[in-house]
Amino acid sequence: MTLSAVPREVLAVAFALALLAFLAEVVSTKLGAFARSRRARVRAARAGDGEREAAVWLEDAGFAIDAAQATGTYEVALDGDVVEIPLRADYLVSKGERRWVAEVKTGAVAPKIATAATRRQLLEYLVAFDVDGVLLVDAERGVVHDVSFPSRDATPAPRAPARALVLVLAGLAGGVALAALVQAAAAGASSAGAGSFTAIPSSTHLRATSSATGLTSATSP
Repeated sequence: MTLSAVPREVLAVAFALALLAFLAEVVSTKLGAFARSRRARVRAARAGDGEREAAVWLEDAGFAIDAAQATGTYEVALDGDVVEIPLRADYLVSKGERRWVAEVKTGAVAPKIATAATRRQLLEYLVAFDVDGVLLVDAERGVVHDVSFPSRDATPAPRAPARALVLVLAGLAGGVALAALVQAAAAGASSAGAGSFTAIPSSTHLRATSSATGLTSATSP
């Protein structure tokens, strides 16, 4: 069947449906982009509010604000070629002679040190900036955390012996001590018995035997 054989009414309905589907797709795309943009603006505004409040929390914790939105760079060697990495930190703060990079995080996940992205960002800041440490500011709870990473130059502490090995050694030492005590006790009892033994005369022995059987003996020694 050719297109000319299709009634005009059917063609008009099909065209109208196609046009409606196209318009619905356009509207859906525009609405999705608007919603994403709005969420991004809300997040940005919330992060900005959190950063402004973080400055107060840092000062309340005894830190002096040295710089906000501080920029810096550090170099990474890639196959021998040097690549310069730019960075921007929320705050550079100090207390006495020590300096920190302070990173402000909002939301339910980002402020947690267990979040990999947050942890790696703090570690990168510690490497890139000439500071003594890094601070994680939880903007949701108003808490300033001092984060320390293990040093590669630190000598690892010796490991304690395994519990099983300790128990075995303790058992061996106890067994040796007990065997020594038993041996010493046996030697003491043997020497004491040998020193107190007295020989009984044969006549006394005979008299005692006769008395036991109800007979008396006049035999004298």
